Amino acid sequence: MTFLKHLYHKLRHIVLYGALMALLVFALKWLQWKYLITDNASDVYVGLIAIFFTLLGIWVARQLIKPKIQTVVVEKEIYLSQPVDASINETELAKFNLTTREYEVLQLLTQGSTNAEIADKLSLSLSTIKTHVSNLFVKMDVKNRTQALEKANRLKITPQANSSFGMNSPKTGNFGT
Repeated sequence: MTFLKHLYHKLRHIVLYGALMALLVFALKWLQWKYLITDNASDVYVGLIAIFFTLLGIWVARQLIKPKIQTVVVEKEIYLSQPVDASINETELAKFNLTTREYEVLQLLTQGSTNAEIADKLSLSLSTIKTHVSNLFVKMDVKNRTQALEKANRLKITPQANSSFGMNSPKTGNFGT
């Protein structure tokens, strides 16, 4: 124990002087920092404002660039083709109240015929065929040929309505014979 007491008395002055020197260095650094701030206050404030606006700009950019994931569910009825069925659904056909000529035009439409081809086959003018097609659209409550053919296919109101709209039917140049 005497050794420790002796060491304590010897080192006490060194530790005390070391602590005082550390305190003095701390005080000088604090004064230097305080002087630096007061001497260059405008530079420090400009720097702080620049840092603030930089961080604000980064935050705003991240908010604007955030991916906006939106799930959209699209529901659409899809009708798959079935084997060709020559039977006609008379009940559905009667609901449309089609004339004989309009029904003939609808059958030719399902075979993939154009207005000019239908006019040739039925020996009618092109404007008459266009009128019949327009009447078909109104009575079937559709806006175009595709919708009319899809509806005829779905309701089975033409004998070839299940044959993918007649796209595979052969065509020849002799329509008048």
